[in-house]
Amino acid sequence: MTEEDANLFDCAIIGGGPAGLNAALVLGRARRTVALFDEGKPRNRVAIASHGFLTRDGASPAAIRKIAHDELAVYPSVRVRGSRVEEVVRDSDGGFRLTDAAGESWRAARLLLASGLKELLPEIPGLRELYGRSLFCCAYCDGWEMRDRPLALVAGNDHTFHLAKTVFNWSKDLLVCTNGYDSLEPAEERALRERGIRIDHRPIGRLVGEAGRLSAVRFADGEEIAREGGIVAERLRQAAPFAERLGCAMTPYGGIETDGAGRTSVRGVYAAGGCGLHHAGAARRSRRRRRSRRDRNE
Repeated sequence: MTEEDANLFDCAIIGGGPAGLNAALVLGRARRTVALFDEGKPRNRVAIASHGFLTRDGASPAAIRKIAHDELAVYPSVRVRGSRVEEVVRDSDGGFRLTDAAGESWRAARLLLASGLKELLPEIPGLRELYGRSLFCCAYCDGWEMRDRPLALVAGNDHTFHLAKTVFNWSKDLLVCTNGYDSLEPAEERALRERGIRIDHRPIGRLVGEAGRLSAVRFADGEEIAREGGIVAERLRQAAPFAERLGCAMTPYGGIETDGAGRTSVRGVYAAGGCGLHHAGAARRSRRRRRSRRDRNE
């Protein structure tokens, strides 16, 4: 067997999060040869614990990842590579050739994109020191631990209304900070205020805290409002560029378009997990809101 034959797989998986790991397990058990590329920098690495995952609720992301790697090690058909994929090109035979950061070349008949999404956080002083400790991006993941506390929603995007209603399920003492962004329709703002939700449109000067724990939102004019935790509305983008480089159709909101079986518009390329999420509905709402704001200004 040549070195090139040894690096020929039925499927190459880019991304070692839950979607990629689970796909590797299923394919490995089906006696398909799999190369899983995981550079070890998951989006949830700042989190202390993962929640909502049955049998592992409260376990750290690192612990879950280690268990998954131990289980995959049982299957000789699965090879886990701790390296970053730098390039993916279509081979002349219809398969794919991957080059990793070490310059090594790999070939696969099918490609599964499972690299997930990358958050783009607002540029607010103090946020990154608190993110993953007392400020989070998902209320369903971390809302239970913050229940009934004074919370802040650091919004400032076109999902403010939906997020405020969601976070309100965990705490009725909610402060919505739009950070100077016109992100609420008048009717939406009235609906939130009728529920007792406070709304502050002032720009945020700093998120104040110590040892990862939020203590107050300080606005640009110097006033502070005490808070003990909250949700940050981040923007998301593809964590890896390969879907667009390969010509995969994308949703209006930046996800990879897939059918019910995870197939993309490019033959032989599949997507799983966060990178394939559909947000077309959210994009339509965003476009309607932008038109509405423009109409009000005319």
